[in-house]
Amino acid sequence: MFVFILRRLVVTIPVWFAVVTLVFLMRPLVPGDPVKIMFFGRSSSPEAIANLRHQLGIDKPLINQYYDYVTGVLKGDLGESVTTRRPVTSEIADRYPATLKLALGSLLVSTVVGLTAGVLAAVYKDSMIDTVAMVISLAGLSMPAFWFGLVVIYFFAVRLEWFDVLPDGSLKSLVMPAVTLGLIASSVIARLVRSAMLEVLGQDFIRTARAKGLRERRVLVRHALGNALIPIVTILGLQFGTLLSGAFIIEAVFAWHGIGELGVRAFSKRDFPLIQGIVLVVATTYLLVNLAVDVLYALIDPRISLK
Repeated sequence: MFVFILRRLVVTIPVWFAVVTLVFLMRPLVPGDPVKIMFFGRSSSPEAIANLRHQLGIDKPLINQYYDYVTGVLKGDLGESVTTRRPVTSEIADRYPATLKLALGSLLVSTVVGLTAGVLAAVYKDSMIDTVAMVISLAGLSMPAFWFGLVVIYFFAVRLEWFDVLPDGSLKSLVMPAVTLGLIASSVIARLVRSAMLEVLGQDFIRTARAKGLRERRVLVRHALGNALIPIVTILGLQFGTLLSGAFIIEAVFAWHGIGELGVRAFSKRDFPLIQGIVLVVATTYLLVNLAVDVLYALIDPRISLK
């Protein structure tokens, strides 16, 4: 097990450095002068442009800029926000817990709804339950997140007045954005769970378990769902990364003060250091989640750790 985890960690490190490199290249590969882009629409003197260029290190050769950026990232220094003049790490640290809370809440909703719908659709294949579950999941895949968020706000906050329109950071204010994001994500999970369960339910060991007289609930939960966990865990890990990126839209719709809302503001202000920091943090979180998924593989199926 330890060797398997170490091997996966060794593979993850160069991938992370590749992500750092791509994030760094966001600025020099932008068409035009990034400093002038930041000042677009605002009056600026040549001295101000030169000072910002020196502050960002753009006046140095590209290889020196890359070295400074990588060493800064390794030290936890992601630069300084151009608009707030605060360290990027501080800006992200203030907002990251809110986004993580939203992503975890959405993952909980999507897992419960997706697993339930997928298992029921597989067990009652070609029935009305299966048809309704798959039609709803297809609608969820086709539905724009921002539109669904506005519909949720209109019905549950404006019409029914069950929730406040503006969040106050409480658990109650988490319900609407988490349910909105989670229900959309559950569509993918439901369809995958259905496919995985149908494949397992057709195996000989399931027929043997039923022939032995085991309760159907035990057969479904322990034998069928247990053997279908590998693809399910994979999609849950991928969905967590999707939920983090999808939170950018949902946070803007629900005025949720996370890194998604911060990212929208950074894009509107053309704050390149802050944009780079947010992208790097989200990508790093995604890599860590996938590393955790690999470890879960070994826990679910010990044979994997021997490969």
